[in-house]
Amino acid sequence: MNALELNALYKTFGNVAALNDVSLCVPAGSRAAIVGPSGSGKTTLLRMIAGFEFPDSGSIRLNGQTLVDSANQVPAHQRLIGYVPQDGALFPHMTVAGNIGFGLSGTPASKQQRVEELLAMVALETRMSKSWPHELSGGQQQRVALARALAQRPRLMLLDEPFSALDTGLRAAMRKMVAKLLSEAGITTILVTHDQAEALSFADQLAVMRQGRLVQAGPPMELYLHPADRQTALFLGDAVIMPAQVEDGWATCDLGRIPVNHPSHSGPAHIMLRPEQLHLTPEHGEAIHANGCLGVITDRDFGGNVCTLTVELHPQVCAVSGQTTNRSLLVRSSGLGAPPTGSTVHISTLGNAHVLPGA
Repeated sequence: MNALELNALYKTFGNVAALNDVSLCVPAGSRAAIVGPSGSGKTTLLRMIAGFEFPDSGSIRLNGQTLVDSANQVPAHQRLIGYVPQDGALFPHMTVAGNIGFGLSGTPASKQQRVEELLAMVALETRMSKSWPHELSGGQQQRVALARALAQRPRLMLLDEPFSALDTGLRAAMRKMVAKLLSEAGITTILVTHDQAEALSFADQLAVMRQGRLVQAGPPMELYLHPADRQTALFLGDAVIMPAQVEDGWATCDLGRIPVNHPSHSGPAHIMLRPEQLHLTPEHGEAIHANGCLGVITDRDFGGNVCTLTVELHPQVCAVSGQTTNRSLLVRSSGLGAPPTGSTVHISTLGNAHVLPGA
């Protein structure tokens, strides 16, 4: 069952099309992430779901209720949707308890009990209820903002880049905590972020936007390994893209013969591999396998457990153009025992290459 249904949403600001025929379904209880470069329309879409903006046309339904269509426009305060902005937006003149309890009905005792429940839910100590926002760390402020959004028992939670101002280590910990908390509560969640790694790890469903359009949506691993086009491939992470001649489920390219994921495709194409699909072994003069080639390590970027290597392939004749090519590739290797600069290596591939549609 889908909790949220967006159908053919259009929105313009003057002559600029912020949203152009955007349709998306988010299953109940799942986590969706919307990613895209600045100006892609992702924040406009989130504000439209929240009720801060209204579409020029199209419809939005939540749990079977129509929030927006040609005849209805339910205002934001009646939608029962939680919203956590990028900076938390806590009220500076209210304590933590005042922020969390803002808008709660009931007796002072029942409100206090609910505040304590929410503090425990977001892993904050009860004694912090008397603290002021300026006395909290960035991570604590975000947890208070989340508790305030949860206080109204929302049907849907919207997160607008809530981790972007946090340190790298704290960001990962907060992301895991929030994902676990919302999953246990069974709350359907939408995250908007510019951080591709954050979106890939947080979401059950990933939606990529570009120039107001929804380019591709689906499980994160599906989009990472099988992007719809070259731009999406490069947006979601480092990618090795090269021309190839594809026939009978195999691509002949600068890396040799590689199995592809579109066996029906035949003819010239561009294929994509992720750097972690490339495997390096020291070259000792043995015969080269059909699915590999030789290269020289020209640069090492040591990052601890992972080392990113630049490998310059030996000059060879391109299978598509027939011209001699000199290609450099990025390869991710274990930081322990990565080949030194200047060494000759044999490069083979893991898994299938992705044939980029229309590339």
